[in-house]
Amino acid sequence: MRMWIAAFFAFIVACLPAQPVLAHALQPGYLEISHLGAETYRVFWRKPDVRGKAMALEATLPENCTPSIGPEPRFDGIAWIASWSATCSGGLAGGQINIGGLENTQTDVLVRYPSSTGTALTQRLTPDYTSFEIQSNPDIWTVIGSYFYLGLEHILGGFDHLLFVLALLLLIRDRWRLVGAITAFTVAHSITMAGATLGYVSLPGPPVEAVIALSIMFVASELLKRDPDTPRFSELYPWSVSFLFGLLHGFGFAGALAEIGLPPGDVPLALLSFNLGVEAGQLLFIAVILVAGYILKRLLEPRGLLPPKLRMNVSWGSAQLIGIMAAYWLIERVTGILT
Repeated sequence: MRMWIAAFFAFIVACLPAQPVLAHALQPGYLEISHLGAETYRVFWRKPDVRGKAMALEATLPENCTPSIGPEPRFDGIAWIASWSATCSGGLAGGQINIGGLENTQTDVLVRYPSSTGTALTQRLTPDYTSFEIQSNPDIWTVIGSYFYLGLEHILGGFDHLLFVLALLLLIRDRWRLVGAITAFTVAHSITMAGATLGYVSLPGPPVEAVIALSIMFVASELLKRDPDTPRFSELYPWSVSFLFGLLHGFGFAGALAEIGLPPGDVPLALLSFNLGVEAGQLLFIAVILVAGYILKRLLEPRGLLPPKLRMNVSWGSAQLIGIMAAYWLIERVTGILT
């Protein structure tokens, strides 16, 4: 069935945008409100950068806060940031936080704010949900839902990670070895994502992104060199390859999570929720691949629409497309490191 999977995704990969490996869908705005004392709060507001200009978003605090809108943001090299102090008579509970202009974008804004008990809460705002009322009591489901969706959104928008998983699916024919490889990949990136997020280990982002691209090139090259009569090491022991590269991919996930931060009072819960979202997205991607391959097989094979030689060319072409995309990402990232 992998020939049919290759046929389907050869077209999908060819249509993917030639973007750098870092360009995931996860580039949200971020608003953090922290309690300084009495009715005074520190506000930190970060807008995404769009072609050298701040995205047209405006964070507005509750009406009882002065000032309710912050100063003009400044560019810090990655995003546009502003910070200020606000006095909110009577506190934040019951007030509305609104992100003006969010309805005209395709991004999200993550809001972190204190509850009346001092616990940090998190709320995710979207183009369809641009404001919310601050609750007085903590709600762990808000944290779980926000970070789960962010993890899901990150993996589904992370073409580099998905191409690595796709290459594994095309390379490994044995079902149980495939299960072992995917499990090893999951365990590995969970380890490094947790370690990097909690500050136990760290690696600079650009080199990690370059090696992630290199990992995709490696698996694509293994696809091209595959010999049915002589299985390669990556086919016999795929878990070792996927575990090794999974450790590197985990640093990529950690980098995305670092962009939005973790709620101080709910670090383990937010980290677990984000990781579960990543895994849900990965499983969803695998399911779509397998279902698409099965449907193509049932539709085309009985009609003899793809002769054996063409099947081989499709498989070879899929590996080439994956490798070319990864090579482009690698060159783009290495160029960024050197300049």
